[in-house]
Amino acid sequence: MNEQDCVFCKIVAGEIGSRKVYADQTAVAFLDVSPWQRGHTLVVPRTHVADLLTDPPQLAAIAPAVDATARLLVDKLRADGLNLLSSAKPVAGQEVFHLHVHLVPRYAERPGLNNLIGPDRGDDSDLDAVLAEITA
Repeated sequence: MNEQDCVFCKIVAGEIGSRKVYADQTAVAFLDVSPWQRGHTLVVPRTHVADLLTDPPQLAAIAPAVDATARLLVDKLRADGLNLLSSAKPVAGQEVFHLHVHLVPRYAERPGLNNLIGPDRGDDSDLDAVLAEITA
């Protein structure tokens, strides 16, 4: 996949709308349109790189955005914890070939890795309400 075809590059460029919760000079964070849990957010570098194993390395560059966004989500959504995940290559489950880090707020009523991907996966009906709560 090249930058012209990359959906995340188009989101970063503003060509495709997103529910942005954080942005800085190196990264953009936006709500996942197919959330695993309430507040599931993706952090992507502004620079196109396929994954965390592809050069030039970008994971360290976006670490401050990952940290700031994780803290924002837990604080604003009153989450009890958070999972951080990044898949590299198709065998690991990567579907969009632009480095992205999943930040998944977790809540006491659905603890543990067995409940990481919730039953509401794909339900985007709450995204505008979640965005308003995070950005208020």
